[in-house]
Amino acid sequence: MESKLYVIPTPIGNLKDITLRALEVLKASDIIYCEDSRNTIKLLNHFEIEGNLVSYHEHNEKSRVCEIVENLRSGKVLSLVSDAGMPGISDPGHVIIKELIKENLPFEVLPGPSATVTALVLSGLPNDSFSFLGFFPRKKGERDLFLKNLEDREETSIIYESVHRILECLEVLSDTFPDRKVAVIREMTKVYEEITRGTLKEVYEKYCNKDNIKGEFVIVLEGSSEKESYDITELLKIEIGKGLSKKMAVKEVSKKYNLRKNEVYQASLELEE
Repeated sequence: MESKLYVIPTPIGNLKDITLRALEVLKASDIIYCEDSRNTIKLLNHFEIEGNLVSYHEHNEKSRVCEIVENLRSGKVLSLVSDAGMPGISDPGHVIIKELIKENLPFEVLPGPSATVTALVLSGLPNDSFSFLGFFPRKKGERDLFLKNLEDREETSIIYESVHRILECLEVLSDTFPDRKVAVIREMTKVYEEITRGTLKEVYEKYCNKDNIKGEFVIVLEGSSEKESYDITELLKIEIGKGLSKKMAVKEVSKKYNLRKNEVYQASLELEE
């Protein structure tokens, strides 16, 4: 196998979600850099892979980056994994990628499990445009800016949260945007996967009544709907009257009035051919 760093996404819950290619690369790696060896060894043992595990996390990034660069220059096959999901997305990995680009050293990113995209589809909320915002801020100043940023976002937003802070997070969001639709996904892809949908106020109240909350959480939040109201059907008729096809009219109305394409498309279905 060619000497390079392979960035490998690992299952976010169900171990069967690992790809055949990921297993192949892990078996062939001289060194597997991992966020927490205690978690990675469980994955390797499950698939009977013997690997040379070396820790790589936010507290030793600088020293490990130099080591990784030297190992690549000496011709080694390296893998980088996080505890779950794609390395570099709210997990260590971004620093090494930047350094490899700077040093013109080879790396490859394998496709695989993603909590962000999986939760987005599960939510049932609009997915033609979305933003991943990472973990909900802990500090008040950062949190205020975060909430201010959410006020005018029209696209769906995806937020991560831990079990220790999920109630506080939902409370703050509910106080600010009580009527916005939300889906909170817990223990995704695992046996006890749970999806709670409703307005933020409704979902927060449901979580207040839950006992022994466990797991990791992804919050998928509806975008702001506080924008000028348009009669989309009439707008489509105007564009079609100019000689545009229905398909081109949908595209033009979406662009001109900053409307979701899916929303305009649904309105177009009501028009007679």
